[in-house]
Amino acid sequence: MKPRGEDPAGDPIQAPGTDESEWRAWAGWDALPEFALPAAGRAVVIAAHPDDEVLGFGGSISLLAASGVDLTVITVTDGERSHPDSRVESPESLARIRAEETRAALAELGAADAEILRLHVPDTEVARHEDRVATALADVMAGATLCAAPWTGDVHADHEAVGRAALTASGTAGVPCLLYPVWMWHWAYPHDPRVPWAEAARIPLPPAALARKTAAIGRFTSQISPLGPEPGDAAILPPHEIAHHLRPVEVVFR
Repeated sequence: MKPRGEDPAGDPIQAPGTDESEWRAWAGWDALPEFALPAAGRAVVIAAHPDDEVLGFGGSISLLAASGVDLTVITVTDGERSHPDSRVESPESLARIRAEETRAALAELGAADAEILRLHVPDTEVARHEDRVATALADVMAGATLCAAPWTGDVHADHEAVGRAALTASGTAGVPCLLYPVWMWHWAYPHDPRVPWAEAARIPLPPAALARKTAAIGRFTSQISPLGPEPGDAAILPPHEIAHHLRPVEVVFR
């Protein structure tokens, strides 16, 4: 039997995904241990593209900011190739828009004072620059209490390359590293054997943190709304995808 989350071309992200109602009904949530976020120090949160950090870890960012943890947010690419066929926005204008959206989203999370670093690695090409990214991340991580990055099994090449680079950097810097999934909720399903559930932990989001995360996701207009009327301007994150990131819990792999 072919696993769910695959299409004839072999791209799980483009295939029909798992409805959020299945995840909401999953009995496995309580079996995941709860992860305690640090209440002091500095956390480094890494995104392959602007919005990854909010989708996968935004509630946790809000909790860290509320605890007084200093935050450094690193966007490895500028997300400039999210709409390669758009006639409305160029890659250059999309890079500017997504940087503005990131700052606005962090403000919604209560992290307006977060340091934001952009590595300007070409979108869709992180694997080609993985060693350079790992070196840059290790320099920033020095002295941090925690880092968080996209999961290395997310079935998105940029996400996986950034996750690998973050693990390399965290080993060099001696910093614990969490990996957060983004696309996994689309292509995987409850109890999916492709997911390392034994390494997973949950971070419950109180109502205030979830409300902040919801508002922050809404700031990424370039991704959740069409840029224009043509097919190349379609939203990258339609409502059924956003629904995966609006539940009162986030999951990380340790």
